[in-house]
Amino acid sequence: MKNKSQTVITLVCSLLIFTIGMFRILTESLSSTPLFVAYIFAITGLIGVISNGVTLRKIQSK
Repeated sequence: MKNKSQTVITLVCSLLIFTIGMFRILTESLSSTPLFVAYIFAITGLIGVISNGVTLRKIQSK
């Protein structure tokens, strides 16, 4: 159960990172964050969501 809960927590955190990056890209409200950093957040967050989703699916199928 520890592995499954850890995967869910990292999935949620990756989704939050992706959301923050996309929020900065789509709106101009967070002007203190450079646009380059927002793109990095969006890309790495998306990679994290996909990889953690695949890992969670493998754990649930066992």
